[in-house]
Amino acid sequence: MITETLLEQSIVEGVLATAMARGGEFAEIFVEDRSTSSATLDQRRVEELTSGRERGAGIRVVVGDTTGFAHTADLSPVSLQRAAEAAASVARSGGGGTVTVSLDTFRGHSTIAQELPASVDKKRKIEMLLHADEVARSVGDEISQVQVALGDSSRRFLVANSEGTFAGDHQVRTRFNVSCIAAGDTGMQTGYRPIAGTRGFEMLSPERIAEAATGAARQAITKLKSRPAPSGDLPVVLAGGSGGILFHEACGHGLEADAILKQASIYAGKVGEQVASELVTLVDDGTVMGEWGYLAIDDEGRPAARNVLIENGVLTDYMWDYLRARKEGRTSSGNGRRQTYAHLPLVRMTNTYLLAGTSTPEEIISSTPYGVYVAQLGGGQVNTTTGDFVFGMTEAYLIENGEITTPLRECNLIGNGPDVLKRVDAVANDFSMTPGTCGKDGQQVPVGTGQATMRLTGVTIGGTAA
Repeated sequence: MITETLLEQSIVEGVLATAMARGGEFAEIFVEDRSTSSATLDQRRVEELTSGRERGAGIRVVVGDTTGFAHTADLSPVSLQRAAEAAASVARSGGGGTVTVSLDTFRGHSTIAQELPASVDKKRKIEMLLHADEVARSVGDEISQVQVALGDSSRRFLVANSEGTFAGDHQVRTRFNVSCIAAGDTGMQTGYRPIAGTRGFEMLSPERIAEAATGAARQAITKLKSRPAPSGDLPVVLAGGSGGILFHEACGHGLEADAILKQASIYAGKVGEQVASELVTLVDDGTVMGEWGYLAIDDEGRPAARNVLIENGVLTDYMWDYLRARKEGRTSSGNGRRQTYAHLPLVRMTNTYLLAGTSTPEEIISSTPYGVYVAQLGGGQVNTTTGDFVFGMTEAYLIENGEITTPLRECNLIGNGPDVLKRVDAVANDFSMTPGTCGKDGQQVPVGTGQATMRLTGVTIGGTAA
């Protein structure tokens, strides 16, 4: 348990009092101390070995529907007071008087990491990179290029506000990526495997690194035999873990309260309605220990929570940060997140996933006469107002007579989020999670996505086969 804070309580209380002195209705200070390091091995050469640290504070003041925000990299009392005055400049003029802010007892949360990044020397990091490179190249002579990247971050933060919140957390995240290129008669193909979690270096065992390197290399080599994908509306089976990003983009963003309150989501006003197949239960859960989107508290000091958004196909709730929840007279769901102290918090997902079903992957595949099996989805984009999406498929195969057969060249998966949710007709029991980075309004935050193997009765495949 963290018992110390990044700022003395008296300083925090003084800053909040200054921020409230001009008639603010709500004030908040967010203080962050973040250390990062990264290393990249490209073609057996260390191309990048960097480290950095940033510290600072962001202060916001809310008056009605107006928010004032200022940030500073100088944590001296004088600089913090100036930032508070700047943020409060949007508040009502006049008022005067003295404002006293009394904070609750500090609630600290310790990291779940066992081996902190700061304890790992550069030599060991390079050995990890070289090990992955060696394993990937040993898979086959077709592997012509290998790139391995390692990154870690240690983020301590403090958040306090005029309502008494006084809390802090220490988040440690570690990520390891292996990318391979295989060359053959049909050209070049790529393979990629990540390892990532809200943990320390204990998660990067030699065996797990070798598994990722082997997987990336085999994916690239297998794709050398790929053929053009068919076009049209076809049944699609999404492998366990691979399709979570589809639901993150296709419906997750549309369930964030800022889009709902602006009427910019197709799900606005539909709580209690059947919006998906009865097999679909969608959850956003920041409490999933060790996953990429795990957090003890969000960036507004609210405890992480398990929020059921869609249950058995029925829309049950949205995701909320403090401001939107305050406006609606309800409680935050623990989804207020920000990239750094220099950013305002937004409604963001954490770990978003569909609950597993009772079928087996083999049963789902064998009962699909013809279709496409998606082993890995790539990037995509969605229109939250309409729910329309386009996703790349980085690893896919044809399903023929209930069996996975020919690998397919990269192509697109095109559809509509609400429509896809209703087309889920089978869900397996092989649930798994995948790490990712979510972008919104210029901010990037780590998230997890997940689901078990599932079948969609029909999605448009943007292939090139005749």
